[in-house]
Amino acid sequence: MTKDIPVVGRLAPSPTGLLHLGNAWAFLLAWLACRAQKGRLILRIEDIDPQRSRPEFVSAILDDLRWLGLDWDEGPDRGGAHGPYVQSKRLAEYALALDRLAQLGYLYPCFCTRKELKSLANAPHLEDTGPVYPGTCRNLSDELRRKRIAQGQRYTLRLACPEMAVDFDDAICGPQHLQPCDWGGDFALRRSDGVVSYQLAVALDDAAMGVTQVVRGRDILFSTPKQILLLRLLGKSVPAQYAHIPLLLNAEGERLAKRHQSLTLAALRTRGVRPERLIGFLSSLAGLNPGAQAIKPLELVPAFSFSKLPQVDVCLPDTMLYSF
Repeated sequence: MTKDIPVVGRLAPSPTGLLHLGNAWAFLLAWLACRAQKGRLILRIEDIDPQRSRPEFVSAILDDLRWLGLDWDEGPDRGGAHGPYVQSKRLAEYALALDRLAQLGYLYPCFCTRKELKSLANAPHLEDTGPVYPGTCRNLSDELRRKRIAQGQRYTLRLACPEMAVDFDDAICGPQHLQPCDWGGDFALRRSDGVVSYQLAVALDDAAMGVTQVVRGRDILFSTPKQILLLRLLGKSVPAQYAHIPLLLNAEGERLAKRHQSLTLAALRTRGVRPERLIGFLSSLAGLNPGAQAIKPLELVPAFSFSKLPQVDVCLPDTMLYSF
């Protein structure tokens, strides 16, 4: 990032379960990237999905982050100039953005069911994007759309993506030049039950909160052109820096997830694992602490550099994962 742009980073956990080792890895690196540039850090709770989010997980997440030694300058517990810091309290802003996109002619109702989309056996598949949406509902007449809606057919709202590439320079993955076919084509912005999409909420929140640095897992790479496109269509600022970090994988090559209950931070704490020991382990995997000595996050700030991070996902044998 250029020196004249103040760095504003963010931690954005979802309260759909307890934090696990993979979350700790991602949040530690995001925290270090921001603090290494003397940036301001925002904590945002991404509870946009009412079916999966639980309020009890919010307090657990804050406790786990503090236990790790991570702090933030703005958030639901601290306040700040860019609140509210909980997505479920920002729904009016998302609705306004959808209205604006509709006025600009970029939204259309899609009546395709998940079953219908999955039946597109010949559609090309891309990493983490699923099949490219074939535009089945994009060119329906207004009359047919009104008829289907009047009949009570459920529909999502999709973005009619312009045929244009999105370019950005990722701090880890390098220059990216992506077309709509690379990210799955027209994508949904609101589900049939009225819940807005992750892509819309995250893009709008980053712009509203002045976020300039986005550090997150490599599995989210193909979400970035979607979010950049949305911000450009809405005339909003785009974060100056993206960095998609490698993932932590288990011995089978699976991304560490909430289903690995024994690797939650709560479980590790119950077993008596000290946060300095865990930070030492994670920072050694990141190339920041070769000796893997117990250490606090603040002590790692001077050593942090994106160039030191591994360029590929880190696969950990079970003997290492369960050795704490």
